[in-house]
Amino acid sequence: MRVDAPVRTAFIAGCVTLVVGGLGFRVAMAQLQAFLRKEAVPLREPLDRLPASLGRWKQVGKDSVFSDALVEELGTRNYVDRLYAMDGDPAKGVVQVHVAYYTGMIDTVPHIPERCWNANGMIMLGQPEVHPITIDRSGWDLTSGPMRSSGGVRYPLADVRDAVTRRVERVAMPPTDLRMTVTTFQDPRLPNATFLGGYLFIANGDSTPSALDVRNLSFKLTDRFAYYCKVQFSARLPGPPEKVSPEFDRMTAELMQVLLPRLMRCLPDWPAIEAASDSSNPPSPASS
Repeated sequence: MRVDAPVRTAFIAGCVTLVVGGLGFRVAMAQLQAFLRKEAVPLREPLDRLPASLGRWKQVGKDSVFSDALVEELGTRNYVDRLYAMDGDPAKGVVQVHVAYYTGMIDTVPHIPERCWNANGMIMLGQPEVHPITIDRSGWDLTSGPMRSSGGVRYPLADVRDAVTRRVERVAMPPTDLRMTVTTFQDPRLPNATFLGGYLFIANGDSTPSALDVRNLSFKLTDRFAYYCKVQFSARLPGPPEKVSPEFDRMTAELMQVLLPRLMRCLPDWPAIEAASDSSNPPSPASS
C-alpha cells in the first residue's frame, strides 16, 4: 500500500517528537536529581538472624517456611515468620511476628490483615484503629545522631550487641514516634476469642502505620534508593475486644522494645545512604 507523502512526513515528525521528548524528559529528571526508578538496597543482615529471645518473649517452634506460591503472593523472599511466647510458655500468651522486606521498585501492594483475613473467612469488628507503640527511649542517644536530610530532626541512636562477637554497635532508629494500625476480628468458629492484627512499616529510615503513606516515604523522587519493611503482630486472645485490646498493645510494645534496634541493624543504614547520596562519589549502600 502506497502512503501519501504528507502522511509519511507527519508520521516521521511524530516519531521524532516522541524520541526528542523522551530524551528531554530524561535529561530534565537527571538535572533535577529525580529518580523515577528506584535502585534496590540490600539488607545488612538476613531477617532470620533476628534473635529468638526478645526480652521475656522466647521463640517457640521453627520459623515458618512459605510455599513458592505464597512467596509469590507475598512479593518477597526476604521475610521471617515466627511465634514468640511469654517466658517461652504458650499458656502465658503467644504472638506471631511477621517481618517482610521490599526494595527497588515500590510497586508491591502490602498484605495487611483487613484485606487478607477477611478473605480467609474472618469477620472484621469495626474499622482499623491507629494505636501508639509505647517504648522506653531513655537508653537511646537522642542528641548526637546524624541529621535527617529532610525535616530537621536527628536520628536517635540505640546500642545493639552482636550475639556472636559481642561487639556493640550504634544503630539509627526511626525519628518519629511509632504507631501501628490495629484491626480486630472474630472467627465464627471461635466466638469466645478475639483475633487482633497490628502492623506498621519502616521505610527509608522512618516509620508509618499506613499502607498508603508507606509509598510517600519510600518513593520520594529525590531518593535514588528505596526500601520498606512491614512488621506485623498477630494474636488470638480470650475475651471480648474491649478487654483484650489493651493487652495486645502491651504485648506488642514489649516485643517492639527489644525487636526494633535489632531489626534496624538488619535494615539498610539509611542515614549513611542519605550522606552518600549527597557526595560526588556515593559508595554502595551494602558497604555501610
